[in-house]
Amino acid sequence: MENGAVPQATRNLLPMEQRLEEIEIDLNRFEADAADPGRDLVKLVLTLVELIRRLMERQAVRRMEGDTLTDAEIERMGTAFQKMEITVEELKDRFGFCDNDLNIDLGPLGKLL
Repeated sequence: MENGAVPQATRNLLPMEQRLEEIEIDLNRFEADAADPGRDLVKLVLTLVELIRRLMERQAVRRMEGDTLTDAEIERMGTAFQKMEITVEELKDRFGFCDNDLNIDLGPLGKLL
């Protein structure tokens, strides 16, 4: 092998490795070795709950605009969304998270929330 030459198998992997580095996503990974791994798990769960809550709210708005909900259903959903938001806020306060902590960076896709 010439000095500085890269074996064929390694050369075939380089573009893939470079591509993986380009699209690497920082998901603020769950750190099992952290002092309190449960806190990271709570962060992940709260992120997912917040994402689902926002998606559900958007769907509810679409249904309201499409006149497919009764006034009673709209009232119940509004109350449920308010309670969920209050609960998420209380849990964020309890564990010391802010909105930005739950907004996971998806690399080239942007922020989650």
